[in-house]
Amino acid sequence: MHDDRALVEARLTRVLNERIRPALYPESVPLEVSAWVAPGGPVPVAEGLAAKHAPVAVGDAWGAPWATTWFKVRGRVPREWAGRTVEAVLDLGFDERMPGFQCEALVHTPDGGPVKALNPRNQWVRVGAPVRGGERVEWHLEAASNPVILGVPPFRPTPLGDPETAGGEPLYRLARLDLAVFDTAVWELIQDLEVLGELMPELAVDGPRRWEVLRAVGRALDLVDLQDVNGSAERARSALREVLAAPAAASAHRISAVGHAHIDSAWLWPLRETVRKVARTASNMTALLEDEPEFVFAMSQAQQYAWIKEHRPEVYARVKKAVAEGRFVPAGGMWVESDTNMPGSEAMARQFVHGKRFFLEEFGVENDEAWLPDTFGFAAGLPQIIKAAGSKWLLTQKISWSQVNAFPHHTFRWEGIDGTRIFTHFPPVDTYNCQMAGGEIAHAARNFKDKGVARHSLAPTGWGDGGGGTTREMIAKARRLRDLDGSATVRWEKPADFFAKAEAEYPHAPVWVGELYLELHRGTLTSQARTKRGNRHSEHLLREAELWSATATVLTQRPYPYEELDRIWKTVLLHQFHDILPGSSIAWVHREAERTYAAVAAELEGIIAAALAALAGEGSDGLTVNSAPHARGGVAAGAIGVAAAEGPQVRAETRPDGGFTLDNGLLRIGIDGRGLVGSVHDVAADREALAPGSVANLLQIHPDFPNMWDAWDVDSFYRNVVTDLTQADEVTLGAVGPEAATVRVARSFGASRVVQELTLARGQRRLDIATEVDWHETEKFLKAAFPLDLHAERYAAETQFGHLYRPTHTNTSWEAAKFEACAHRFVHAEEPGWGVTLVNDCLYGHDVTRTVRDGDAPGTTTTVRLSLLRAPRFPDPETDQGLHRFRYALAPGATLADAVREGHHINLPERRIAGSGPVPPLVTVDNDATVVTAVKLADDASGDVIVRLHEAHGGRAGVTLTTGFALSDALTTDLLERPAADGPALEREGNRVRMALRPFQIVTLRLVRAGGR
Repeated sequence: MHDDRALVEARLTRVLNERIRPALYPESVPLEVSAWVAPGGPVPVAEGLAAKHAPVAVGDAWGAPWATTWFKVRGRVPREWAGRTVEAVLDLGFDERMPGFQCEALVHTPDGGPVKALNPRNQWVRVGAPVRGGERVEWHLEAASNPVILGVPPFRPTPLGDPETAGGEPLYRLARLDLAVFDTAVWELIQDLEVLGELMPELAVDGPRRWEVLRAVGRALDLVDLQDVNGSAERARSALREVLAAPAAASAHRISAVGHAHIDSAWLWPLRETVRKVARTASNMTALLEDEPEFVFAMSQAQQYAWIKEHRPEVYARVKKAVAEGRFVPAGGMWVESDTNMPGSEAMARQFVHGKRFFLEEFGVENDEAWLPDTFGFAAGLPQIIKAAGSKWLLTQKISWSQVNAFPHHTFRWEGIDGTRIFTHFPPVDTYNCQMAGGEIAHAARNFKDKGVARHSLAPTGWGDGGGGTTREMIAKARRLRDLDGSATVRWEKPADFFAKAEAEYPHAPVWVGELYLELHRGTLTSQARTKRGNRHSEHLLREAELWSATATVLTQRPYPYEELDRIWKTVLLHQFHDILPGSSIAWVHREAERTYAAVAAELEGIIAAALAALAGEGSDGLTVNSAPHARGGVAAGAIGVAAAEGPQVRAETRPDGGFTLDNGLLRIGIDGRGLVGSVHDVAADREALAPGSVANLLQIHPDFPNMWDAWDVDSFYRNVVTDLTQADEVTLGAVGPEAATVRVARSFGASRVVQELTLARGQRRLDIATEVDWHETEKFLKAAFPLDLHAERYAAETQFGHLYRPTHTNTSWEAAKFEACAHRFVHAEEPGWGVTLVNDCLYGHDVTRTVRDGDAPGTTTTVRLSLLRAPRFPDPETDQGLHRFRYALAPGATLADAVREGHHINLPERRIAGSGPVPPLVTVDNDATVVTAVKLADDASGDVIVRLHEAHGGRAGVTLTTGFALSDALTTDLLERPAADGPALEREGNRVRMALRPFQIVTLRLVRAGGR
């Protein structure tokens, strides 16, 4: 019997590949083809249609990297084909192994109307079913010759990721451009045999069902006339009807199939190309929805809908119609499928604000789910943000990629730092590009970890990234799997319908507390440092622009820049996409991002300057602008005032070893002749921050060549080899004065050079380190180490609207796997009564380890290392080459409250302006545990002031907010500024609003100005 099984399976493979599939198009005639290459990239459709084309033929090479070629194909349906189904078969030279990662095309009618897309697994255009015979056909193909970046084998450095280095040689060769008869019986036979052939190996080896299927397939193959497949296809299908009709067991796992095409908003192609990818995919899916009444398709990312609306209104009209019919589902409610580790608090909130508002305004759709199948791990503050946006569910698949520890659930409730729980699902099919293959469906059922208490899972089905989305073949397979013995059952359903069923059947789902850490792609916290700096800088400039614009509007009636801020926010949110901000896109993407961030900064600086000028008036007095949420230098948070110097003047002394000692009465810093920090003494506590015998701000460099996914991954073995950079080219005393003293240190290593300025300022309890690196290393990892004399079993890392704790030990494999993790503005470690914080202005990756000292100085060393730069070669072979600037600071004796404050201060430096006098803050809070993250005018242009704040220390906080304007009412809202019923109780008296906050609670307030509307 075993030999029979093996023979039938081998026979099925050969007959399908060599006889049945080739019979799908039994007759064909060539089309007449001509081409025109658009100069300089994509052109408007009208220009492509009107251009002068030159004849080309099958076999001709075409398509320089990133070029656009317009093909015109024309022909006539033979009259003898009348009554038959006819399609155009248009193979531009596709490699079927890589849908979505190569050339693509959008088919247009002669008047420019979109028809559908062409992709490796979707090479057909239907002419008629049936045709009359004699019809003339003409289509125009807008073909993009996108290069294959992720080749076979993958991860090889390539110049193809940037048109400046990609060259001009053609990449593709036309393979087939025909009109052909489509044999429906053969196509159906292929689907029958594929479903059963894929089901067989998943069935019990000696079970009766496997043998029933095996025998039926064998009989069907016996009935195929290998010399007349088309004439025998229906006969062969008859042998399979009985096994295909056998119903599934009542206990079968239930899969909700959701049509899907995960499209990275940029990755191995630029943003420009994604605009066309989403138009192609949407045209495909709207066409498929018309042909398949049971099919449902979901597409996320409001930005992608906005692109279609702007660039392809004809496609958008089809999308809107399908959305109105309930079959094309806007999913997720975010502007893009962003990274969720690195975006700041307010930016993460705005992802939902802008995404959900777009779907509400365009389609009347309120999203209950967050849809992030491919994001590289999930920050612990996200559940509260999802809930505050009015959503309640989360879907992702990426955690199944973790290298070490298998996540214990597929359906569960995820609890964030404030206690909010979100019903969450990880599809056990383990892919967001499901093809409805039997192995995938069986894997989902076997793999589902919540068997016995739950039975529903979701399968995102379709080719992504421009691969065309769901195919008619996938729908045909799903139809056969709807109720098939031996298989899970499959139904096309909307995401919301799945979640409602899954939550109802599993009311006591298990709870996972804290971040959803992806044990992979840790290098994305460091790769493409200029992109990360641009993001952080933009986030804080937006805070300032909104704060000062709102203040200027309320106090001086200056118009509020609604449109400008809306546009800039959307630009910043777009660049938080999970392959842009993480640094895992091609060179072209990051080169454009750098220019975009520069333009964003310039425009925001202009908005800020104009608002400050309107507020401060004319004058020569030196005023200090404090945009941070905490007072400093005597200037209140969100105010303009006169800063006062505090504390003793700074002193600098030369040391015998050629180094220097800096002292401001609060800290005494020892810097040795190598420019390394050998002592950081907290004067008030009379305590040394550094571990005995160690040095801090020690730059360390590691080899960095991960096993795969170069820009994405840092593998644990990188730590096996380290070089300490201790030699200095220069250690000199720079600027010295009563307000600050600076030591300048220059080092050379490899082909690179770093210059650091270590500054101790008057009245400050932190050592500031400004770093400039001219980086020209390859496959290296640069870190800055701070060995602290601390016995800390855990440390705090800032995340959105709070912080989370991570252990410093590696008791379990789960802890050991977090050898590189994310923090925003601060990392803080402490033992009872005394702690140390490291703050930064644009860094995210770090590691924290602990060692036990023996000998003369026993104790525990907790070493915090900031990740500064990497140098992977794929997908950008020149990643991060060139000049970088960043700042970080060490603050000994710091509490968590100090960490929060210093983190804001280093990211929101004081501004100095001329003006006639101080300007009081628009709003103040009387509890430093309450951090105001945004002050702005309401998006509805009502004139109301919106204030978003949160408890930042992890405890309860009573707080009074006072306005600098006459207040007529105050109410709590959700993130979209709609009334919310679950906010804290507000007690208002005059211009004061009192409330009590839970740990890490986010509150959005709408403050109605008296007479302000």
